[in-house]
Amino acid sequence: MTTIYATLGVQPDATLDEIKRAYRRATMKWHPDRNLGREAEAYAAFQEIREAYAILSDAEQRRVYDEVFAQEMQRWQAERDAQEAQEREAQRERERLAQEHYEKMVATAMRFADDGHNRDVLFGVLLGRDCEAELAARIADSVWAMQEARRASVVAAEVPDTEAAPTSDEAMGSQADGPTTHLRHPSSFELFWQGLFGLRP
Repeated sequence: MTTIYATLGVQPDATLDEIKRAYRRATMKWHPDRNLGREAEAYAAFQEIREAYAILSDAEQRRVYDEVFAQEMQRWQAERDAQEAQEREAQRERERLAQEHYEKMVATAMRFADDGHNRDVLFGVLLGRDCEAELAARIADSVWAMQEARRASVVAAEVPDTEAAPTSDEAMGSQADGPTTHLRHPSSFELFWQGLFGLRP
C-alpha cells in the first residue's frame, strides 16, 4: 500500500527537515520542464509530491493522516487475513473432495475388476463416472496390475511346490530340531489393499 511518505521517499518517522529536503529533491526530479518527452507522467508525479508535502509539512494534517492510515492498515490486514483463511478452507475442501472422488473411483475399478472385466473396460467405466482421463488411466492400470498379481498368487498357492519339498534327511532334521515356523509374506495385492486409502491421486 503506497503512502505519501513513500511518495516523498522518506520514512514515517522522518523529521520536518528531512521531509523538506526530500520534497526539494523530488520536485527537481519530476518538474515537467526537466522531463521533456514525458511531461504528462512528470506532471502527475509532481502533483502527488506537492500534495504529499502539503500534508506532511503540517503537523496537524500529518497527525490525522497517520491515524487514518493506521486504521486503514488494520482494516486492510483484517480483510487480507479473512481472505487468506477462506482460501485455505476452500483449498482443504477441494483436497477433501478430490480424495473422496479418487477413493470412489478406485473402489469402482476394483468392483469391475472383481467381476472379471479387463483394463480397457475399467478405463471406460471410470471415464463414464466423470473421472479425468489421466487419472482414469492410472487407476485402471494399477487396479488391473493388482488384480493380475492376485490371480497369480492364487494360482501359485494352488500348485504344489515340488522343488521346495524337503528331503527325508531334511525332514528328519526338522523334526529333531522341533517345529519350524514359516513366515508368510503379504502378497502385492494385499499390500495394495492395506495402503489403498492412504494413497493420493
